[in-house]
Amino acid sequence: MTDLTLAPAASINTASVNAASVTDPGIKTPALDSAHVGDIRGALGTIKHGDTGARTGLSAKVKTLLAIVGPGLIVMCADNDAGAFSTYGQTGQNYGTHLLWVLLLLVPVLYVNQEMVVRLGAVTGVGHGKLILERFGRFWGAFSVIDLFLLNALTLVTEFIGITLAVGYLGLPKVPSVAAAGVVVVAAASTGSFRRFERVVITLCAGTLLLIPIALVLHPGAGQMARGFTEPGMPGGAQMSTVMLLVIGMVGTTVAPWQLFFQQSYVIDKRITPRFIKYEKADLWIGIAVVVVGAAAIIGFSAAAVAGLPHAPAFSDTHGLAGAIAAKAGHVAGILFAVALLDCSIIGAFAVSLSTAYAIGDTLGINHSLHRGVKQAKGFYGVYVGLIAVAATIVLIPGSPLGLITNGVQAMAGVLLPSASVYLLVLCNDKQVLGPWVNGRKTNMFTSTVLGVLVTLSVVLVAAVFFPGITAGQITGIMTACAAVGFGAAGYAVAARRSRPAAAPIDRTGAQDWRMPPLAELGRATLARKQKAGMGALRLYLAVASVLVVVKIVELALGGR
Repeated sequence: MTDLTLAPAASINTASVNAASVTDPGIKTPALDSAHVGDIRGALGTIKHGDTGARTGLSAKVKTLLAIVGPGLIVMCADNDAGAFSTYGQTGQNYGTHLLWVLLLLVPVLYVNQEMVVRLGAVTGVGHGKLILERFGRFWGAFSVIDLFLLNALTLVTEFIGITLAVGYLGLPKVPSVAAAGVVVVAAASTGSFRRFERVVITLCAGTLLLIPIALVLHPGAGQMARGFTEPGMPGGAQMSTVMLLVIGMVGTTVAPWQLFFQQSYVIDKRITPRFIKYEKADLWIGIAVVVVGAAAIIGFSAAAVAGLPHAPAFSDTHGLAGAIAAKAGHVAGILFAVALLDCSIIGAFAVSLSTAYAIGDTLGINHSLHRGVKQAKGFYGVYVGLIAVAATIVLIPGSPLGLITNGVQAMAGVLLPSASVYLLVLCNDKQVLGPWVNGRKTNMFTSTVLGVLVTLSVVLVAAVFFPGITAGQITGIMTACAAVGFGAAGYAVAARRSRPAAAPIDRTGAQDWRMPPLAELGRATLARKQKAGMGALRLYLAVASVLVVVKIVELALGGR
């Protein structure tokens, strides 16, 4: 690919910016790994370190965007991973296009959450887990990283389950194919070249576009798709508890903790600074467009694949979906679907394993950058390779409880929906961390509302796991109770704000050159008593709910033997 290098242009006046926080070369930065400071060497271009020139022409803006593109696109393409293929396929099979509107509701949630971690990464230069650890203490930091590690390890197994299903449909031998996929995932990341890795992954991201021709061949009705997007509602005649669990699955596969950790660390590793945040936001929008189009395509052609069949469901996994597609649209369409599944599972494996390796490297203070070779970052690559090896081995062991793992991941992802969002909201209101980049009032209101919805969905999921026969009325009762608590909390917050002196407007002067001071200069964040109580209550609920759900899933698995 052509290397579009942008040479340093005219400098701006930084006299008004805190000297300890500017982005000029040679100035002290908060970066924990020296490899996180330097030229931006993206798959499609380069921006020299210290380049502060204005991008006034279209050509300069396009070249800058091409150099920045990567973090948002990759994290969103990884979002349509093996688990997403299964969830969206099941959605289309069971309910046609009736739930497409959920995807549109998730767009602002995706953007706001990922935009916040983009700011955290570019401004702080420190990973998500490390920020939580240093600002809130070991207790909270340990919980966040342990949650991530356990859920990511299980999620990674589901990516390799997707790989086995794809190669099985393609008629390839299971063991060599899984081993080859593992080698690809390891080799692409361990060359010591960030650019080479990103070029490999962006090439794979282009492979997700294979979903479009499959949809065109099966051609679900345009009017039907449009109504699915524009007419929110529950499918007629469907059991509400079943539909709600599927909706929660759609939310859980789209809003996952690993995305926040990966995006923040990858922005840091790519060396993106606050000056280029607006370009990274554009990259994020590109990724969101790709993920929504891909998800809608899967739901649409899954619905078309089973339309008119006398017996439903027509398939129980993505291998069966590939067969249904082939039966309806020809063998080539089935092969394209299997290749797309393989492609997206590999992208997911890249992102999930890297998010874990980044978080552990960041937290332990060891080198953790794709700019480094294996010899310079042994611990980082050791974690990365170890996760891949364990996941690949599990799916190859005869009799492995792959169905139990898949169900467990779906359930735990739903339960832990609010986990990372709480820390994210608190960090993005920490003025010592983000300075002029802290959240505005509207962002806080939206994020708080989303957090309330995620907690409600988590409670509904836990109730459904323990009481499979839960009725629509009982689910409505749970949601009403959670809404009442949420409105009460919001009313209390508004009353408390009115009792205090009006806060001064956020001064965003010089924001594009502001960086967080080194962590050692910040100390521990001071949380208000109500914040501690709220976070503690949520943490206790998540811990208890997680344990109970795991126990219930194991009981169901053992009872089914």
